[in-house]
Amino acid sequence: MSAGPLAGLRVIELAGLAPAPFTCTMLADLGAEVVRVDRATPGEDVLGINEDPLMRSRRSIGVNTKTAEGVEVVLRLAEQADVLIEGFRPGVAERMGLGPEAVHARNRGLVYGRVTGWGQDGPLASSAGHDINYIGLSGALEPIGRSGQRPVPPLNLVADFGGGGLYLAMGVLAALYERMSSGQGQVVDASMVDGSAMLTTHLHGLRTAGLWAGERGENMLDGGAPFYDTYETADGKYVAVGAIEQRFWRDLVTVLGLDPDELPPHIDVNEWSELRETLAGEISRYTRDELVERAAGTDACLTPVLSPAEAPEHPHNVARQTFVEVDGVPQPAPGPKFDRTPAADPEAAPGKGADTTEVLTEFGYDAQKLQELRAAGAIG
Repeated sequence: MSAGPLAGLRVIELAGLAPAPFTCTMLADLGAEVVRVDRATPGEDVLGINEDPLMRSRRSIGVNTKTAEGVEVVLRLAEQADVLIEGFRPGVAERMGLGPEAVHARNRGLVYGRVTGWGQDGPLASSAGHDINYIGLSGALEPIGRSGQRPVPPLNLVADFGGGGLYLAMGVLAALYERMSSGQGQVVDASMVDGSAMLTTHLHGLRTAGLWAGERGENMLDGGAPFYDTYETADGKYVAVGAIEQRFWRDLVTVLGLDPDELPPHIDVNEWSELRETLAGEISRYTRDELVERAAGTDACLTPVLSPAEAPEHPHNVARQTFVEVDGVPQPAPGPKFDRTPAADPEAAPGKGADTTEVLTEFGYDAQKLQELRAAGAIG
């Protein structure tokens, strides 16, 4: 891609799942030239998804990194790159011959970004895990859920993507900025435990201030407060209510046909149970879309709870171009938005290894060398 604020940045991605691909998707969306190093033999990825938006807007080459020739191909790419991204367990890249020491021996200015669940060191570094395990350890999972019930996993958004992919992207960009003065690359160690803990910073502040004293599901922002929760509507759908401030609360209850002066103070915890029943009763009289229409033009902080299938069709999202369709696959658009260097439209994910010849030719391999590498089983 030639458009976007990261145009001219060259990134090598060692194929993996979820967090590292998300980092590379964001970099590619914003104009970086990302080359994904996939396995030379197709069909080996158990969790591979055709036309996966996490693989969009970059090229793919097939390399057998279990051969010395294949490792040399990746190192030669790294010589001409700005960034290398990997998401393996600690020690895996080193055993492949593609760890930071080997890469920096060829290109000291390269930023080496790596994302793992537990981090590169610590007692759990070599253990298996997934998003739910990382947020369990970081303190991000325990507060999520209803009062008196078990914690509820928030999909795999908090560790894999927020505390993993986004966290690594920020670290890589920071390292690139520092390189402008030092001329040196460095290793960025992004742990999903660390990243998801970072996302709870505000919660720690609320606890310190005594504003988060209840158990799970009994506080202002975890569904404990009646003015910050979801409610079922007459058609079995849901609306989200976030009327925290007094003037927003007055707008909300007015939209529901209630007199705010006849209701108890909404910030009084002792009144929350009664207020919840009142809100639930009034909201259940209307369909979701009827309530949204009643709240239009107010500051009631009442919005529909849309499914992922519905979200691309909402008028606000349409106006903002929040979603795009790539080869028939709806997906979130690149972001954030830039006024001078907007990102180009995303491109569909390539077939794995589809660009091997094109990319390696650009990196200096001639036809004879490509033929030799294929004969050796080093590339696909």
